[in-house]
Amino acid sequence: MKTRDVIVVDGIRTAFGRAGEKGVFWNTRADDMAVRVIRELMRRNPKVKPEMVEENIWGATTQEGDQGLTMGRTTAILAGLPDSCAGYSVDRMCAGGLTAITAAASEIAVGACDMAIAGGVEHMGHHPMGATADPNPRFLSDKLVSLDAMNMGKTAENLHDMFPEITKEMADEYSLHCQQKTARAYAEGKIQKMIVPMTVYSKEGWVVADRDQQPRPETTMEGLAALKTPFRVQGKVTPGNASGLNDGASGVLMMSADKAAELGIKGGLKLKGFAYAGVKAEIMGYGPIPATKRALKNTGLTIDQIDIIELNEAFAVQAIIFMKEFGLKFPTDDRLNPLGGAIAFGHPLAGSGPRLVIHLLNQFAENPNLRYGMTTMCVGLGQGATAIWENVK
Repeated sequence: MKTRDVIVVDGIRTAFGRAGEKGVFWNTRADDMAVRVIRELMRRNPKVKPEMVEENIWGATTQEGDQGLTMGRTTAILAGLPDSCAGYSVDRMCAGGLTAITAAASEIAVGACDMAIAGGVEHMGHHPMGATADPNPRFLSDKLVSLDAMNMGKTAENLHDMFPEITKEMADEYSLHCQQKTARAYAEGKIQKMIVPMTVYSKEGWVVADRDQQPRPETTMEGLAALKTPFRVQGKVTPGNASGLNDGASGVLMMSADKAAELGIKGGLKLKGFAYAGVKAEIMGYGPIPATKRALKNTGLTIDQIDIIELNEAFAVQAIIFMKEFGLKFPTDDRLNPLGGAIAFGHPLAGSGPRLVIHLLNQFAENPNLRYGMTTMCVGLGQGATAIWENVK
């Protein structure tokens, strides 16, 4: 079977709020955030008629409550897509949204559909990570995984043990640059155009959520050095060099290259290839390295050919290991997260993968001379996810 080229033509997200009662989305349903994204994708693309969207796939780590009932199908109905649009939900923890995208791409590539919406949403205020999970006792009693695997912060401390040359000061320095890049991107108006405003009810009454709550542009090395290490006494992982707990939704509009040409839609990202890889659950942050090596091999590309790398920084140490492995400059590299990363924006689990794609999409639209980009992330319980994209322009 000859496969078809797949294009991401547009992407948008909500603001990322802080999880919990102080978060802007505390009184907002997760599925309503996804619906807001779907409706905005349709509004922004008038050449796409609702009946053309054949599949709606959404990632969510906790699939219950306002994230349950096969959200891919329910959000299609709620968003006003026709009954003919199918839908389903996927779970690959942090990479749930990226998995939704590659699943949609696979359907389009083999001709199962011509057009799809794919995204990820996580309301970590309503659904704290693992709060209602019931892991099989043999996970731990049979020593299939370390107890540390159930705590992402401890997995990051384990990475510091594996790479003792990566100090806390290095992790803090990397994080400072992340905050500075995000502050600069906001000042230049680059982030605002990727966010769809959403009117929500809060303790202050009705407000418009149109800006991420997580970034801290006032960050200093002195402030980072003073933070406690909650996962280990005299550890290296702090709230300042790790991503936050967040609420948010991100989604993209995808179609075959033939369909895009038929509709006169130009630009976007063409999927070159992708790969997922497993590692020991207690060092889950190492996952992007084997996943990236596999994706590069699958596409016949080298890391030197990748113009922009959007890496989800669950923890600074994970990002630094990636930089060391692939020869990127520390503490900051022009190719890596030019607009900042999850340490600044936050990490609403399944909502993060599509955010990476949206960042890449917008940067390639601004820079048509750039050719290849990568989105990569670590995944809870020991996985990595990497997708490689080509600039259609």
